[in-house]
Amino acid sequence: MNVLFVKEVLIDEVANIVSRAFSRERIFRDRQDPLAHPDDYLYDQYRFSREGIIYLQQLLGRHIANQTERSAALTGVQTLCIGLRFFATGTFLYAVSDAENICKSTVCRAIRRVYLALKRYVSVFIRFPGHAEVDIIKEGFYAMAGIPNVLGVVDCTQIPIKAPPGPHEGDYINTRAFYSINVQMICDSTCVITNIEAKWPGAVLDDRIFNESSLCAKFEQGHYDGILLGDTDYTCRTFFMTPYPDPSPGPQAHFNASLAKTRSKIVTTLGQLRGRFQCLNGLRVVPDRACDITVACAVLHNIATIRKESTPPVCQPPDDDIESLYLDEPDGQAVRDRIAAQYFG
Repeated sequence: MNVLFVKEVLIDEVANIVSRAFSRERIFRDRQDPLAHPDDYLYDQYRFSREGIIYLQQLLGRHIANQTERSAALTGVQTLCIGLRFFATGTFLYAVSDAENICKSTVCRAIRRVYLALKRYVSVFIRFPGHAEVDIIKEGFYAMAGIPNVLGVVDCTQIPIKAPPGPHEGDYINTRAFYSINVQMICDSTCVITNIEAKWPGAVLDDRIFNESSLCAKFEQGHYDGILLGDTDYTCRTFFMTPYPDPSPGPQAHFNASLAKTRSKIVTTLGQLRGRFQCLNGLRVVPDRACDITVACAVLHNIATIRKESTPPVCQPPDDDIESLYLDEPDGQAVRDRIAAQYFG
């Protein structure tokens, strides 16, 4: 009996040794408070000052907070800063994971919580024709180059994504032969985004995106008293002015020059957006998530602009290398001629 007892003890001890060898010790990593850093570091990593991050935490806190504090769960500020770091740097998830001292799966969940929470506030921070009174919006554009009655300037930008799965993969290959989504944005004279359409594959033309937007339908129904400005990728309409394709010297040439100067505001806005949120220069996600992240970045851009956060160096978006269509409706041509003659004659 003594021999059997000794054998059983030895077997149990061997089992414990093997179990300890293959078990993983739970390690709770040190996660510093992001707000403990100086403002220069916070802006470099998250694109917001300490006050800006606190404001975002108060705005989004109930949507991104963990339901438990067990197992060293992330705080709301930590979750927010993980999302902001990804938007700001555009690095791989494992790079964000290493920087924040958090596992990759936790980083993925945190980023998703943040961009879905920001989407809830699209109608609050992105509204057309803007947060200011209509007359103030028009005066802001008129002061730039003398074109009257302008409510916004329009352009599209290609956001690179990874090759999407499924039978519609080819729809996402744009004119520069890479996978993307084509996102339409409108801004006011202060570089605040007032409208966004983020749902179209990269191969879809700019004019079609606007033509099928709800905003176009509202203009056609007469909901807005004013005009939009765009480039020659769009159709000239009674409410949408584009440049003369072959301007004559005088009023037409002056109109084109003024339109180009006014329209430069959307180019600046898109450049600020890409400069502030580097992730938009290449998203390694499927199209639906790319659209959600783009909208979230647009909301953050408006918050940063309204709060007067530091403006990053402008990242110049590449030009679309496609032939201009010059699709001009007769009624649109008549309105354009009248503006050119009255204000630039």
